Amino acid sequence: MLAENHINVRYDSGMANRPPRLGAVARRAVPRAMAAVASRAYVAGLAAPVCVLCACAHRPAAAPPEPAIEPPPVAAEATRGAAAAAYREVQVGYASWYGRSFAGRRTASGERFDPSKMTAAHLTLRFGTWVEVTRVDTRRSVRVRITDRGPFGHADRIIDLSRAAAQRLGLLQAGLTKVEVRVVAGP
Repeated sequence: MLAENHINVRYDSGMANRPPRLGAVARRAVPRAMAAVASRAYVAGLAAPVCVLCACAHRPAAAPPEPAIEPPPVAAEATRGAAAAAYREVQVGYASWYGRSFAGRRTASGERFDPSKMTAAHLTLRFGTWVEVTRVDTRRSVRVRITDRGPFGHADRIIDLSRAAAQRLGLLQAGLTKVEVRVVAGP
């Protein structure tokens, strides 16, 4: 049997460039402290190339984003007028209405829906935009403020009106009618 501080290592002619491996007998003969050092050296030998590969694979730091340039604040009246001027075209499509079942719920703008107010839902216009909705067959019109998003699921519908606005247009019985929608400066 071998003494505790001797290691039994076997050399082959093909192993001249590699470090010797510990055999089962030698591992039992080496004290636990030396086995721990040997295993740490082995792990360190594997960890070094991995660290080098990871260090080489890093990406260069991205350039810092350029600061955003914000436009100067504009008065609300000027904004409404600019919105009306920028949106001169008339949308033609169908209008529907919604009322009692949504009363008290929050709209997409954050306001609570009140069916007795002159409000509407539109897919793309900004909240607070005033529009004039004109019924094509009778030429009756009403001005409403956009407070919600919709109508959804119907490509031919362009606006959902509150019950009060639908009543003024005579839309309650019909439920759906062809309208023109035009952005205006205010109520």
